[in-house]
Amino acid sequence: MTAPSFAERLSARQTDTTSLVCIGLDPDLQRLPHHLTREKNAAQAVIAFNRAIIEATADTAAAYKLNLAFFEALGAESWGVLQATLGAIPETVPVIADGKRGDIGNSARLYAHTCFDLLDFDACTVSGYMGKDSVAPFLDYPGRGVFLLARTSNPGGSDFQEIEYQGRPFYEHVVRTALAWEKPGNNRAKGSLGFVAGASDIEALRRIRALAPDSPLLIPGVGAQGGNSNDVLKAIREGSGPVLVNSSRAILYASAGRDFDRAARQAAGTLRASLAPALS
Repeated sequence: MTAPSFAERLSARQTDTTSLVCIGLDPDLQRLPHHLTREKNAAQAVIAFNRAIIEATADTAAAYKLNLAFFEALGAESWGVLQATLGAIPETVPVIADGKRGDIGNSARLYAHTCFDLLDFDACTVSGYMGKDSVAPFLDYPGRGVFLLARTSNPGGSDFQEIEYQGRPFYEHVVRTALAWEKPGNNRAKGSLGFVAGASDIEALRRIRALAPDSPLLIPGVGAQGGNSNDVLKAIREGSGPVLVNSSRAILYASAGRDFDRAARQAAGTLRASLAPALS
């Protein structure tokens, strides 16, 4: 019997939780509750914070996304903090490594090995600027997911992604080209290929959904970056691919006090409710 794909596992998780919410774990030491940073060293404070957030939100989250930069910034202790955080997440919850990797074949192969073999993430974010051979090693893992950057939510994303190419914005060319990698007879990918499409550009999100209606989408930019649920729901109306709407700061730092975990649960629940129509 063939093991389920990442897209299938994600869809099942969303059905079980009635949730499209992806909680971004971006543990910024400057924003952690003071009682944690006063009582513990940096690594211990981050672990305690992440565990509390996970325990409070695990039944609400369709997935978690770990921004690797916030872990790597801890220096020598980063690997242990990363493993402790992963160990706190229930096995039924898909976890995404947000490292935006993208390098030549040999380097990409080792990045993929670290992500999927050593750390056992379910999916990762990848930059396709260097082309197919920089992405293919990540797609060689059956049952794993790859979210290729298409239209990102940061202000500078338009510097290149909106450039017109053959009469269309360049991000459309990225999506069309990547989809061709999955066609029969063209070394069909083993993993689930999806795209990152930010909620800060709703028209781009709508167009990407139309181009790749069956592909998973990871949608950042809701909350602190200005995107809203109503616009997202309209943009993703057509299509069957599973969608994750990521929120990081608006959930993690809903409170700076000792009730930070309860406040995070409430914020995640509010976002889940606002996105529920997409699952009906």
